[in-house]
Amino acid sequence: MAPPTGTTGAQLGRRQWAFAFALVTSLFFTWGFAYGLLDVLNAHFQTVFGISKLQSTLLQLAYFGAYFVWAPFAGTFMRRIGYKKGIHIGLGLYSIGAVFFWPSAKYETYGGFVGSTFVIGCGLSTLEVAANSYISVLGTPQYAAARLNFSQGFQGVASFAGPLIASRWFFTGANATSLGTVQWVYLAVAGLGIVLNILFFFCNLPEITEDALAEEIDETGITDGQGPFWQQYRCIFGFVAQTAYVGAQVTVASFAVNFLVDQGIGIDQSKASQLFSFCQITFTVGRFAGVLILNFIDPALLLAFYGFCCFLFCLLISQLPGYSAVACLFCLFFFESICYPCIFTLGTKNLGVHTKRGSGLIVMGVGGGAWYPPAQGALADLTNTRHSYLVPMSGYIAMTIYAAGLVVDQSRKNGFSFRNRDELTANLKRAADNFSPTESLPGDAKGRSSSEKKSSDELVRVA
Repeated sequence: MAPPTGTTGAQLGRRQWAFAFALVTSLFFTWGFAYGLLDVLNAHFQTVFGISKLQSTLLQLAYFGAYFVWAPFAGTFMRRIGYKKGIHIGLGLYSIGAVFFWPSAKYETYGGFVGSTFVIGCGLSTLEVAANSYISVLGTPQYAAARLNFSQGFQGVASFAGPLIASRWFFTGANATSLGTVQWVYLAVAGLGIVLNILFFFCNLPEITEDALAEEIDETGITDGQGPFWQQYRCIFGFVAQTAYVGAQVTVASFAVNFLVDQGIGIDQSKASQLFSFCQITFTVGRFAGVLILNFIDPALLLAFYGFCCFLFCLLISQLPGYSAVACLFCLFFFESICYPCIFTLGTKNLGVHTKRGSGLIVMGVGGGAWYPPAQGALADLTNTRHSYLVPMSGYIAMTIYAAGLVVDQSRKNGFSFRNRDELTANLKRAADNFSPTESLPGDAKGRSSSEKKSSDELVRVA
């Protein structure tokens, strides 16, 4: 058989694999910082512009609406230009959007902030298609969820840095009613994007091709990625689950500051912003803990359990008063931690030639963050912030149904397993058992197994 066209993650050397992994992981810090600032700007603009909670969600509508509009295009043109050029485009749009925060703040134009946020969202959706997909295929499918959780853990680190900066500079003294510091923070964000773009220009990032991935999967007898894209139901339903989950996650975070202030237990906006950053720390700790757990537990099974816990604690937040609800909010952030990476890796697993298009579709699901906040904002204006948490609860239910469905499907095909299984190596072994000694195997099973093990061992060391 002819060698695969292009490169797969398992074919990279140790140093090349580690360098590519670290470089792409740096991108997750970039959009985590922007996302962390977005949630506290929501509450800050209510004060500065005198707008309602519903009106303030235009920021979320612009940011996550950009994902819904732009991500499919990002996945399509990345199939033509590759991961590295896609990263350059994403970082460029990200920096341009951040620069335009300066005139918006100087002239105190809320519409300008909304437009700039949309441009930033287009840039970040491009980065998400590239980075999430690249990390997922940079090694064996068995540890894809663990790899992506590890990389996205640095997004969590950046996301709690944003609220900490806001509590110090946005909500204290004269800054509580002005936009002076906002412009400088976002100019620094633009500078970070430019520096990263320069670094990527001078770095050799190995291109992992869809043809090579498809040939790697075909060798093992896995047929999941065969057929037209519209028949990739795991990916299509993954888009639905991601839309529901991200909508729930975003709206929980968007109204966290309002929720903490409205509890009537002496929490002002500055203190609420600090507590929100602690919620993000809890989220980040949960994500890194998930890396270890996912090395042993089946990702679909763990996602189903975490999804049920998210549903339960969101329901308790909407019903319990005071400190009990605050404690449930922290628990909710912990159990949200692994959900996005697991949905992404499960939805794009074994897609072969459809990998980049499927990645674009799953990232398009981030657009759910545009629809849920207005619904919760409207309910919060009608009743109160605590009861409005019934809105995101529906998203966790949809995600849990998707995960449970995958567990059932996997059990039907390969039997139920509590542990995380290496499907590629298992299929190669079954293929070897089914062939007689005089017949040739589809590919070098022995060599493939050793390369798979190398990549898996690298993950354990990095994680």
